[in-house]
Amino acid sequence: MATNENAILGLTLPTDPRWIDLATLSMDDILNDHAYCEQKAALVCISLIQLHSDKPELVEALAPIVSEEWGHFRLVLAEMKKRNIALQAQRKDEYVNALSKFKLKGGTPKDRLVDRLLICALIEARSCERFRILSEGLAEQRMRAFYHKFMVSEAGHYRLFLDLAKNYLPENQVKMRWQFWLDTEKKVLQHLPLRGDRMH
Repeated sequence: MATNENAILGLTLPTDPRWIDLATLSMDDILNDHAYCEQKAALVCISLIQLHSDKPELVEALAPIVSEEWGHFRLVLAEMKKRNIALQAQRKDEYVNALSKFKLKGGTPKDRLVDRLLICALIEARSCERFRILSEGLAEQRMRAFYHKFMVSEAGHYRLFLDLAKNYLPENQVKMRWQFWLDTEKKVLQHLPLRGDRMH
């Protein structure tokens, strides 16, 4: 199933199978990190809307995602409250920071917008894969269902960002740049330590 899923998402490197065992031992940290991931996703969409308010198709597509991601943040906070876990300080996101080093520096404004949309699509795809792993690998059935809902949502967001990118550059150029990001993410993951206290 994971192989088929990665083919659908385009990911070239599946998550190390050991990650679920580490994550199971660090659920407090996973939930804390997950909360901030949802918060940052909402803020990124707000930033894109602010920077590209002249693009109605982008504004209309991302406005509901802001609400959805913030709703997800609140859902994770509610789960943390059930478990008597307080929200801790946000930790450095080594995965996103490493990807950001490869963002397009030159090119046209549309080139840079497409790059940002593709990075969002990539992060959503990886999150979708990790949520699927949690939804299948956690012992607690309620938490499996909890993460299955997030998995379905992230899959939709991944497609939305990819589709949005095709509004601004020819499809063949978007595909080439998407392949660049898939290859880059594989290299990034291969050089990051395997951690069970992070979503990425």
